[in-house]
Amino acid sequence: MFVPPALVAVIGPVEPALLAAWTAHYRRIGIERFHLAFHFPDHVPDAWRHQLIATCRDLGIAPGQISTGPWHEHTNTQLRDSVRKQAGTGWHLLADSDEFQTYPAPLADVLAQAEDTGRKVVGGLMLDRVTNDGRLAMWRPETGLDRAFPLGGHLTRRLLQGDPRKIVLAHSSVTVASGNHRAPGHKPDPNALACVHHFKWRAGVLDDLRRRVERFASGEWAEHTPAVRSESSRLLQHIDRHHGRIDVSDPRLAFRRVTLDRLPDGWAAEAAQLATTWRPPAPQNQPGSTISSPSP
Repeated sequence: MFVPPALVAVIGPVEPALLAAWTAHYRRIGIERFHLAFHFPDHVPDAWRHQLIATCRDLGIAPGQISTGPWHEHTNTQLRDSVRKQAGTGWHLLADSDEFQTYPAPLADVLAQAEDTGRKVVGGLMLDRVTNDGRLAMWRPETGLDRAFPLGGHLTRRLLQGDPRKIVLAHSSVTVASGNHRAPGHKPDPNALACVHHFKWRAGVLDDLRRRVERFASGEWAEHTPAVRSESSRLLQHIDRHHGRIDVSDPRLAFRRVTLDRLPDGWAAEAAQLATTWRPPAPQNQPGSTISSPSP
């Protein structure tokens, strides 16, 4: 008998409407158990924190953990692993609050295929979602994310030089690295990757990115490698060059219309190629170079 995986996530100070849309998406694909940790840096107003927690409870989910304070690089991993323990034995679905996963088959079939081939992880590849003209826009729940951010492309992989690979499903016995990008000792099937629709590029994200760069650079928030700031800096520089927008016409980024209800055309081959050829960028040793922060 199929037992749906438990969803495990660390949630930052996102808008309540995003949490509601995210929860609805995962319930549609069969998720029944949510194990969520919430973390709020010191700059987040109390009213925002209370509203988000109230929204979570209204959605029928009891927060597994709530914490406040600096968002060190290790904060996500520690909270995620704590709620993974709460989730117990079995399969865990791992997703950030701005990540909406679309699978090539129903979850029961995806996990059956993994188990039949002896794998304890399933992989995915991020597809960045943006507005028609690249503006970092607000969105309304009645409009929906698909209509507000209709284009999907490879911003993380090709512009930010970030790791687009994700471990989307992992057995509880498997250790997953920071950011859910890898599971040491375990390889997902590159020919059966989920599409991880990444709705990060919304109104307010630039303030978040600037804050992370400043606080990691100052040491107020601890980082383990200088690479933690690079993606944020590259995005901020790109936005400055393009008058406050993402350049959706850049052919390298391959933006096109996509939806959450099915995989993009040609996804299996495209995702496999990008996942298997990704390599981390060469270290930058120039004085003053800055690098990125992971999305909470």
